[in-house]
Amino acid sequence: MRMSKLVGRRIKETPRDATTPSHIYLIRGGYVRPVSAGIYSLLPLGKRIVSKIEAIIREEMDAIQGQEVLMPVVLPSELWEESGRFESVGDELLRFKDRNDKQMLLGMTHEEAVVQLARTELNSYKQLPAMMYQIQTKYRDEARPRAGLIRVREFTMKDAYSFHESQECLEEYYSDCHEAYVRIFNRLGFREVLSIKSDAGMMGGNVAHEFMAIADCGEDTIFVNEDGSYKANREIAKSSLAYETDSPHIELEKKYTPDLKSIEEVTSFLNAKPENSAKAVFYKSGDDVVFAVIRGDFELNEIKLKNLLGVNEIEFATDEDITAIGSVPGFASLKDITLNNVKIVMDPSARYSPNLIVGANEADYHFVNFNFERDLSKEIQDATIIADIVNARAGDPDPEFGKPLILKKGIEVGNIFQLGTKYSGAMNAIFLDQNGKSNPMIMGCYGIGVGRSMAAIVEQCHDDWGPVWPISIAPYQLQINALNLNKTGVKEVAENLYKAFLTEGIEVLYDDRNEKAGFQFKDADLIGIPYRIIVSPKTIAENQVEFKKRDGSVKEMLSISEVVTKLSTQIKEELKKA
Repeated sequence: MRMSKLVGRRIKETPRDATTPSHIYLIRGGYVRPVSAGIYSLLPLGKRIVSKIEAIIREEMDAIQGQEVLMPVVLPSELWEESGRFESVGDELLRFKDRNDKQMLLGMTHEEAVVQLARTELNSYKQLPAMMYQIQTKYRDEARPRAGLIRVREFTMKDAYSFHESQECLEEYYSDCHEAYVRIFNRLGFREVLSIKSDAGMMGGNVAHEFMAIADCGEDTIFVNEDGSYKANREIAKSSLAYETDSPHIELEKKYTPDLKSIEEVTSFLNAKPENSAKAVFYKSGDDVVFAVIRGDFELNEIKLKNLLGVNEIEFATDEDITAIGSVPGFASLKDITLNNVKIVMDPSARYSPNLIVGANEADYHFVNFNFERDLSKEIQDATIIADIVNARAGDPDPEFGKPLILKKGIEVGNIFQLGTKYSGAMNAIFLDQNGKSNPMIMGCYGIGVGRSMAAIVEQCHDDWGPVWPISIAPYQLQINALNLNKTGVKEVAENLYKAFLTEGIEVLYDDRNEKAGFQFKDADLIGIPYRIIVSPKTIAENQVEFKKRDGSVKEMLSISEVVTKLSTQIKEELKKA
């Protein structure tokens, strides 16, 4: 491709709303253009990269017996009504009516659609296991799109769905797919992607893993220990603190704390630390008030709490709800509350820490030196669920090996779930086993964000001037910069090299615009092609060209007669390894 004909211009200025490297460079380099909030067009450079990402994904999915299908973006609501998700999923699911007043939706994920396929095409254990995958447009009506392609409304995703006759079969295939994902992300050129345990969320199922590309702009918080033997998303990450359970219980006292409600205000007033207090947080779940108690130096984890309660949604309780159970907003305590329509959940940090500051269930008063076993009735103790409901913290010991937890930020580029029969059971996707008995198919689900992967690679592979593309997905493998094309011999040499590399099967971007060196090099850096040769009057006077690698690892002079053979061989060898 000649630069003079390439569609997509480079932009000198940083876009006003772009703050992350990928957002900045994908726009400045001429890869994408915004159409609306969270909706982008791919320019030729971006499309070439996406196509290479998709090709690698297809190869690895085919290698584990995946079969490619293509399902509609527009789906009838009744499929989602069968699964129960049409009402349970929030506003991110775009619902609309067609001209015939039929309720429709834009697919943000395709479990329901693939189950419809499975129940019509698979009916015997002899056909299982089977996996269908697609690379398709999705639409999620994000309230706050951000960071360019990292959080968008319209996006391309590879989603795969496997069907099995037994849990053991699913687990075996799940492991195979996990290994395929590791290969995919290695081949795409990521520098660091962690596979971590995660919460299944709206997808359902019991086992889930996320593949996180480590990046400063990541929205997900990950906890790992120093050697990576423990890894988990903050949604489910745990720590194993030791508590001073043998400490003597000091006499309970009531202290006057006028208009002081927050942990910081109360502990400061009483010359104590937040870890010497307990925090009460109230929610409403159905008709029940959820009274959650954690130690004052922790943050409550709502996902852990919802999973514990077995509900999808909870909301904050009102002051009236809190008063109705015999507690006082801002000064709440478990002591002497009413147990009707109350679910009490206490984190171990509050249960086993001695002599805590807690509310006194009386306005402007707190108790000092509260201890669970001594100061609560047997009835309230028995009604209390003790469970981990807090966020893990950096520096706390991990729950398996006791090593300090390290906090990292990540971009979720892939996820896999063991769905079980959540969808197949609800939608009557059954098969006949060896005994002729009907059973719901057991499912797995496996997703990769294509555009998000491109953006995440930029987050990991860039410098101060632009992206540094891995050769496996680079838009072109080699760039030729011709300086002073009007000088004797420059155009001839550059044209001959361009044609020779194309003959060798090398993808080449040839800057034939006769622009100044600085202008060309800035554009070349924004494009980020891994190999670059520079043809100029100075180099050809010595029958040489200058060769550089975009990552700065190589800079040398090569003879014109040898450069095509040498670099073509290097590029092909590098591609074989990718």
